[in-house]
Amino acid sequence: MTVQLLAMHGWGGDSRAWAPWAGQAERRGWGLVAGERGYGALPPQQPSWDGRSRHRVLLGHSLGPHLLEPQLWGEATAVVLLASFAAFVPEGRAGRPLRAALATMAAQLREGEGEAMLRRFLERVAAPFPGDHLPPGPLQPGLSPQGSARLLTDLERLAATEGLPEGLAAAAARRVPVLIVEAEDDQIVCPASREQLKALLPEATVMPLPRGGHGLLGAGVTTAVLNWIADGLA
Repeated sequence: MTVQLLAMHGWGGDSRAWAPWAGQAERRGWGLVAGERGYGALPPQQPSWDGRSRHRVLLGHSLGPHLLEPQLWGEATAVVLLASFAAFVPEGRAGRPLRAALATMAAQLREGEGEAMLRRFLERVAAPFPGDHLPPGPLQPGLSPQGSARLLTDLERLAATEGLPEGLAAAAARRVPVLIVEAEDDQIVCPASREQLKALLPEATVMPLPRGGHGLLGAGVTTAVLNWIADGLA
């Protein structure tokens, strides 16, 4: 295998989100390994390179890039940031409503209302598409106490994000190709956070989607991203 994709889902998701990606990658003769945070029934697992691949591509959705071990970036030959950000909460007054919303979500997790809260969050992830368009996630079959605790830990990490994930800035400095995929109708990552990410990665390729939502459910997204990766191998 000459191409390995290493993927991490975002907050509130799980590794099953990468099943369509893995199927398309396999048809190209590529491999995909997905990390897992363990919010639901699946055990947590940090992904790793297999050591045999010549091309190593990191894919992260939303908070996913911030959840990867820093050393993984040092071996990456390309990076794909899907509906992601540097700082999730904008500085100053603009970020106050979002910070308050995150505090409310954290309180609901502590009070045992995590499943209802997560269901509402995932509906906004899918919008403008129906929630059932999302792949299976931690709500199937449901949150465990340990999973709720991990959700809370990562929610606090989400609120505290301030810049590029550790290791990504160094990867960009050595001119590792970066693709930023963003949807204009994303209801989770605010426009200011999307603009900050692009400003911090001025040489990145940007793939804008007029309609896709935070879940990037628009038709053809997976194929377009994998084609970008393939073009970089030529």
